Amino acid sequence: MSTALHLTTDEYDQMVQRGAFDHLNRKIELIRGELREMNPAGPLHDDLVTFLTNWSARSTSAETTMVTSQTGLNLAELESRPEPDLMWLRARRYRGRHPSASDVLLAIEVSSSSLRSDLNEKAGLYAEAGIDEYWIVDAQDQCVHVFRKPEQRQYSQYSVVKVGETLSPMQAPGVLLDLHQLFLGE
Repeated sequence: MSTALHLTTDEYDQMVQRGAFDHLNRKIELIRGELREMNPAGPLHDDLVTFLTNWSARSTSAETTMVTSQTGLNLAELESRPEPDLMWLRARRYRGRHPSASDVLLAIEVSSSSLRSDLNEKAGLYAEAGIDEYWIVDAQDQCVHVFRKPEQRQYSQYSVVKVGETLSPMQAPGVLLDLHQLFLGE
């Protein structure tokens, strides 16, 4: 009888440092101790990530917020190392460690083909880790799923924002993301 190999974040880090995944031409993440293959990003996904990265950089202050794209997030207590498409982090250098949940002000996933996983598994993971705000940018349905205020392994607030509406992060209520610009702008 065989069983799946379950990894801790420390074991995963050691494998990365030793180049165990260098030969893979695929993107992987560690989620609850399991290696997960991520779909390759297409042009729509990349465009949305780029738009959100530029919007975030213009909308935040470097003194308080660091904007990162596809950076590892250390959720060691959940044996996970996801790589959200975008994060707003507390401003500091993360040279010696990956950011942890307490560093995250906003996590954003852009979903072209992973919506079900992002809505269920990732939302549960981020809520359990205590990440205050999580957005899923749904490329297919042109909306943003907004999760806020984690309580007991799930978010207590959930809403969907659509084209024609605006959205503001909890950390920056005066900053507006225009969904028409995000999805339909030139």
